[in-house]
Amino acid sequence: MAVPNRRAFLAFFASTGLTSTLLPGVLWAQMQPGTKRVTLEMVRESARLAGLAWTDEECQDLADSLSSLARGAEGIDKKTLTNASPLPIHFDPHPAGVPRAPLPDAAFRLEPAPAVRRPQTLETTAFWPVSHLAHLVRTRQVTSLELTMMYLGRLKRYNGQLNCVAALTEERARAEAAAADKEIASGNYRGVLHGIPYGVKDIIAAKGSPTRWGAPPLEQQTFDDDATVVERLHAAGAVLVAKLTTGELAFGDQWAGGRTNNPWNLSEGSSGSSAGPGAATAAGLVGFAIGTDTGGSILSPSVRCGIVGLRPTFGRVSRHGVMAAGTTLDKIGPMCRHAQDCAIVLRAIAGSDNRDLAVARDVPVGFDAAKGRYPKRIGFVPSMIEAEKDADQRANNARALEMLTRLGCTTHAVSLPGGDLSYFIEYVERAAAFDSLTTAGLYKGLRTRTSRYVRACQLVTAVDYLQANRRRAVIMQEVAQAMSGVDAVMFTSLTLDSRTSLNPVMSLTGHPSISVPNGFQQNGSPAGVMFSGHLYHEGELIALARAWQDATGQAQKQPPLFGV
Repeated sequence: MAVPNRRAFLAFFASTGLTSTLLPGVLWAQMQPGTKRVTLEMVRESARLAGLAWTDEECQDLADSLSSLARGAEGIDKKTLTNASPLPIHFDPHPAGVPRAPLPDAAFRLEPAPAVRRPQTLETTAFWPVSHLAHLVRTRQVTSLELTMMYLGRLKRYNGQLNCVAALTEERARAEAAAADKEIASGNYRGVLHGIPYGVKDIIAAKGSPTRWGAPPLEQQTFDDDATVVERLHAAGAVLVAKLTTGELAFGDQWAGGRTNNPWNLSEGSSGSSAGPGAATAAGLVGFAIGTDTGGSILSPSVRCGIVGLRPTFGRVSRHGVMAAGTTLDKIGPMCRHAQDCAIVLRAIAGSDNRDLAVARDVPVGFDAAKGRYPKRIGFVPSMIEAEKDADQRANNARALEMLTRLGCTTHAVSLPGGDLSYFIEYVERAAAFDSLTTAGLYKGLRTRTSRYVRACQLVTAVDYLQANRRRAVIMQEVAQAMSGVDAVMFTSLTLDSRTSLNPVMSLTGHPSISVPNGFQQNGSPAGVMFSGHLYHEGELIALARAWQDATGQAQKQPPLFGV
């Protein structure tokens, strides 16, 4: 992992346990409790490791100043701060000096509701689009309770193979489904999501259910209220059937209960950290799911599991009641089998709640299902297409370029900044988010190497973090310039690892992105492509993904072990 400079590198190096020497940024940790005193030796050694040629006189002067600052830092009162403590500092994805693009059209037009009929076997509907399920519920061919029990049955039957369920919410689901049926029978139909069962990633609070964040030390953790996204879906009439697995502290697909598996290939994980939502949605265990994404955690499992995953613009959906990871990077979005479903769900969950102050106000969610109304000028990074040596990746690239031609799109070479700055900023923000867990020693109960970076980044200086965000501002301007001549940028890498994909840059800048299936690899796992679009123009990306799905027909395929 690349880091911005020598001091930050030393902090990461320390986390490996290969050195016990003092590092810049950790002088506070070296002081004896209650004394808050920095010594000459501490400053001298830190300066040496940082490559700074300071005299003893200069070091002593700094020691006195740092001791004074450290005493002042006692006012932070860290013991009262938790992962949920809000920050009065908010990230705006609009780059400075760049004119704001027009907001999306507020019109929201779905394809006409299909006149589907209830099949003889209800489980046949497990993979149906939300709009089809909604028609059955609205016309009272199927009750919400019937759908709920069908999906709960599949969750129980297949979780042993997928390991995607953190906790079933069966009692709540039965109550919500019964309420939906009563309202619909009385003529009070709330809309397309009314009565539709769904699941949420287990860093999203749901009252009455454990919210364990995938971490063994937090097995008993619960919250007294629903997260805003759960509140909004409840208001839309949707039925919560399960908390779905997340990697430990939202890292990867390894959690307290083991690994969550890919429904198409059980020998591999479902990627992370929205591992459970990806696997459960792909296997037809929920109508749709809600994931979160800091550096690729919606997009990566969506590609791996062969579904459509939408990472909205930063500040589109409130994160109130959701575990904080990267405070200026976290986003919440839908994970669905069908692209249009993402538009339906996003419209229900987007918008300000006056609790997450990073959420933009009065920005409409537009979508137009009319044929042919999708972005046509598509940017791509030539080096990602031309230099690929992996056979699966070359095949995926060829399919992607051919599909763009079939859809009437034109391709345009663009240049985007690379690097791992996104992960550097994320991990430093995680260190703050999990500070109470670290200082309480609970990291010792973690089963993966998750805590390494969280602890390491407590050693990174505030100066480096702020300078990294200044560099971020430059990158935002560079990306805005690169995207000025296109409607969207395509990424074809099969993974979101920063070494093989530039997509983390789009997470850093806050641009919306969507993944869509694009054939299969030789091992049977799905391949995919990702598109990043202009700020708040998620509807255009969804329209493109919908056209892509229609052209490939891949949405009709089901994982053989879980199909109906």
